[in-house]
Amino acid sequence: MPTTTTTAATTGSNILHRLTSADRDVKLKALRELKNQIIGNRTKKLSFLKLGAVPTVASILSDAVSTDAVVDNNNDNINKNIIVQSAAVLGSFACGFEAGVKAVLDAGAFPKLSRLLSYHDEKVVDAGARSLKMIYQSKLAPKYDFLLEKNMEFLLSLLNNENENVSGLGASIISHSCKTSVEQKLLSDAGVLRKLTSLLGGSLSQRDASLESLATIFKSNPEVVVKFVGNESERALSCIIDLVKDRFARTRLLASLCLIIVRNTSPCYLQDLAIKTKLINTLLELLGDPGQVGDEASFAFSSLIAQKEDMQKLAFEVNAIDKLYNHLKGGSLHPLRFEGILLALADMCSKLECCRSRFLSLQVLNLVIDALAHDSSDVRIAACICLRSVSRSIKNLSAGSFMNETVVIPLVRLLDDSSTSVQVSALGAISNIVVDFTTRRSLFIRCGGVKQLVQLSKSMDSTIRSNALWALRNLMFLAENKCKEGIFLELTASLLASLICDPEPIVQEQALALVRNLVDGCISSVEYMFAEDGIIFDAVGRQLRSASKAEIGIQGMYVLSNVATGKESHKEAVMNQLLPTENRTQPYLINFLQSNDSRLRTATVWAVVNLTCSSSPGASVRVVKLRDAGIVSQIKNMVNDPCLDVKLRVRTALGQLMTFEDSST
Repeated sequence: MPTTTTTAATTGSNILHRLTSADRDVKLKALRELKNQIIGNRTKKLSFLKLGAVPTVASILSDAVSTDAVVDNNNDNINKNIIVQSAAVLGSFACGFEAGVKAVLDAGAFPKLSRLLSYHDEKVVDAGARSLKMIYQSKLAPKYDFLLEKNMEFLLSLLNNENENVSGLGASIISHSCKTSVEQKLLSDAGVLRKLTSLLGGSLSQRDASLESLATIFKSNPEVVVKFVGNESERALSCIIDLVKDRFARTRLLASLCLIIVRNTSPCYLQDLAIKTKLINTLLELLGDPGQVGDEASFAFSSLIAQKEDMQKLAFEVNAIDKLYNHLKGGSLHPLRFEGILLALADMCSKLECCRSRFLSLQVLNLVIDALAHDSSDVRIAACICLRSVSRSIKNLSAGSFMNETVVIPLVRLLDDSSTSVQVSALGAISNIVVDFTTRRSLFIRCGGVKQLVQLSKSMDSTIRSNALWALRNLMFLAENKCKEGIFLELTASLLASLICDPEPIVQEQALALVRNLVDGCISSVEYMFAEDGIIFDAVGRQLRSASKAEIGIQGMYVLSNVATGKESHKEAVMNQLLPTENRTQPYLINFLQSNDSRLRTATVWAVVNLTCSSSPGASVRVVKLRDAGIVSQIKNMVNDPCLDVKLRVRTALGQLMTFEDSST
């Protein structure tokens, strides 16, 4: 007996054969049969795609349109039906199927479908608009340049069309093509906002398409938002608020997203507590939708609460953590939904300790750890982001809640992940977790964490290098001498020196910050700077002399400041870096003290304070050198520095400097 696969292939070939028939009735029936087979069936779409169905149908559409244009066929219903059915088939191939969209575009069907919009038959126009709307759900769809007058005229003609699929197509084109503030303003000035607002009272498809378009035009453009709300005396905004209570889930989601964009773009609007609470509750309810709306709801929720403590507090008060957790533990989730819920939890735990405490008390952490091994890289990334967010808690870091094998081992494994994005996200989580205020850092080292981080610091990808160094920097923070020694032996002085002189400024900054933590503490730590003939120390000096950004100067000056707390020989080495005898140009120390960045001024004054401590035998000689180089007079000019931190350090420095001036008179 023939297998199911063989039967399906035979059926497909049979349909394709009939599509090429000269008999138009046979061709029309084959088109209908093909449409019915592929609607909502991804497998069938792929099968017919491989058989070359799309170019064949595109050719049928082209021939039918040409026939209708040449001959007055107003009474030729078969030809009209062939046009309608071939357009419908192409739209079905494109619906929710990127490979189908690509095939339709590659077959040259897009301009043919666009021509149908100016057809003399309403059914043909409707079929063309429906298919084009399917294409415009994809990122592959062609973009319209609204700067061209003819394109703007065409768009307005679509929006003003009484056919709901045509006006909906116009809205979809906006959502897909409008990407710049210039385009947003052009659309606004052309009266598009007013037209889209009127469509909010239309059919379901018009409402939804209009909401998406409005959100696109509003995004990050306060001028357009003010115009929209102001011109309509908030009537239009009230209309969108009402749609948050619509009976259709997708409309509720799109209305919520539109309001979120309005609020994120112009925070002065939508401050009413009832509206904010309604948005939170609506999105949490939509998480339960079994379809695409439920998949997208958590991402909308994240955009509502991200970086906003007031919204996170409101969400916490309506048990958002519990509700998100219940969806997680409910069973197998679609990867997109899993990712979205993890990111929503990450945003909930980003600022408030009460959210982190609830997260840990519910044991959500166990599910997040399981997600680190998920098949989807997006889910693994989201799990890392969630861990990074919840581990911002000093209280729980101090309690050692994260520095255990259950958390550390799967995170270290991800450092070897095939996805660069996963590696970067894992490094972000590790950077937080290794700031451990207990003695458990040795666990991370035993698990091979340091070896992996050192290996990643040699990566060709500068983002990975800088993040690996950030994690090592945090691991080094207030670490015991034994821990520092182990990390330094793994890193080596030569590697550290090369990273300090890395081509990328962000890598230079993190390498210097790592060295700053390395030499912070007891005098024995300072000796690391002079390993291998002072290769690290020399690298720090070179970077300070050519610092491309303030952050590099800040970290470098704190390195020298820490070294200057050491022995007399260490202080002299710092002086030689700051004021080399062979260099007769103005010392970079003066430039740093005059910097617009108060952090750099603070770090530089700290170094002077540590070099001129009165208990140090060579301090008086160093003060003379600093005075001759103009450093002392510059510090005197900073006594009224606008930054309080700088002002306090300057007073300390001047107190010490004046001691030597008094003794010399």
